[in-house]
Amino acid sequence: MNRAERRPTLPSRAELQARAQRRRFAVFGSLGILAVVIIVAVVLASRVPKAASDAPAAAAIAVGQKAPEFAVSTTGGPFDLAQAGGKPTLLEVFATWCPHCQRETAVLNSVYAAYRGRVNIVAVAGSPYAMDESQPESQADVVAFMEKFNVAYPVAFDSTLDVGHKYLQGGFPTVVLIGTDGRIQSLRDGEIPKPDLTHALDAALAGKTPDPKMGLKT
Repeated sequence: MNRAERRPTLPSRAELQARAQRRRFAVFGSLGILAVVIIVAVVLASRVPKAASDAPAAAAIAVGQKAPEFAVSTTGGPFDLAQAGGKPTLLEVFATWCPHCQRETAVLNSVYAAYRGRVNIVAVAGSPYAMDESQPESQADVVAFMEKFNVAYPVAFDSTLDVGHKYLQGGFPTVVLIGTDGRIQSLRDGEIPKPDLTHALDAALAGKTPDPKMGLKT
């Protein structure tokens, strides 16, 4: 005996409306989640550690040429390269967020203690970004950097990034040795061991020609 075929029951109008409403909620919910994901991605991207590409373009300077003039207010008082007092000048262009710069503070502290009075040592902030890698650089951020890493040598906040534009090379930190004649004697970026710095400084103080790359092997 054949079983009678049951005819499907059509959903009521109210049920159709409920289903449509559930679909709308699902679509709006998906769009909301997508919006949140996009916002989070933008925030995280803004906090990605800054690289050399975020810094001023590499300055067109070279060993042997006249060093670009600059004057800054440092934590040790004003410094003007044009009035270097007949001493060699060791300039560092750094970024407070840069881990290499943070580690280099210990090296520069030691060098400053050994050469203070014979060599002008000055560090100038050269990045638009603060230590948190997202906020704009400020005087307060530079002071916080000095306190955190016990910086003893003179440091300057450069709101215009003028020194960075004039001196920065492939990345932070960039260290430049300027002779008593106002010409660039050595030029190197990245972390620099203390022996490389002292060899260059000793040569400059002795009236000899320092290694142009401060001992960097290529």
